[in-house]
Amino acid sequence: MTSAIFAALMASGGRANTSGGDGRLAVLPSGPADHFVYDPANPVPTQGGAWCFENLGLRDQREIEKRADVLVYTSEPLEEAMEVTGVVTAELYISSSAPDTDFTVKLVDVAPDGRALGVTDGIVRARYRNQVPEGELLEPDKVYRVPIACPPTAYEFQPGHRLRIEISSSNFPVFARNLNTGASPADETTSAIARQTIHHTEEYPSRVSLPVIPRDSRVHAHQQHEEIGRE
Repeated sequence: MTSAIFAALMASGGRANTSGGDGRLAVLPSGPADHFVYDPANPVPTQGGAWCFENLGLRDQREIEKRADVLVYTSEPLEEAMEVTGVVTAELYISSSAPDTDFTVKLVDVAPDGRALGVTDGIVRARYRNQVPEGELLEPDKVYRVPIACPPTAYEFQPGHRLRIEISSSNFPVFARNLNTGASPADETTSAIARQTIHHTEEYPSRVSLPVIPRDSRVHAHQQHEEIGRE
C-alpha cells in the first residue's frame, strides 16, 4: 500500500497552552506565536508512548494537557476513518532563551468522550537539530527550523475523533532532562529556565506530517488479500 502525506499546520490566537487553550490544527498557519516556560526542575512526566517498557503504549494524556508548559493543537472531528502508517514527522520553527534545550512532539487521538490517547511521540535536542555530531548551540530568541521524527506507527483514527499534537520540552524520566545551559550533558551541574516559542506564520509554518493510507489503497489491498485466500 502507498501512503499520502497529510500535513496539518499549527495555528492559534497565541494561547495554545493546555487543552483548554485555542490551539488548533489547520490547513494554513495563522495567529501569533505560542510561548511556554520549561523548568528542568518540573519536567513533563512520561505518560505511555513508544519508548519506556514500564510505561508503554496508549495512555490517557488529559492530566498532561492541563500543564501550562504543554502546547495543544487539535483538529476538527474527522468525517471518515484515517489510517496513519509510517513515520510521523514534525517541522517546528522555534526560538528559545536557552543556548540548548529540547523539544517534544506527541500525536494524540481524542475520542468524542474526551479521552486523549497518545499514539506516538518524538524528541530532539536542539543542538543536534542538523545532526552535526559536535552540536550547534542556539542564539537567544533567533528562529530555527527543528525537525522531529517519531517512531513508526500503524493506527486508525475513527470518524468523530480528533487529531491532536502536543508540544513541550521534556518527557521525563524516559528521556533525561535538558538543563538548558548549553554545557556538556556529562558536566552539567546547574540548570536554567528556558522561555520557549513556537512560531506558526507563513514565513515559519510549524507543521506535522502524517503518512496516511488512502481508503482506496486499503480497499484494494483487502481485495487482493481475499483473492490470495481463495487461491
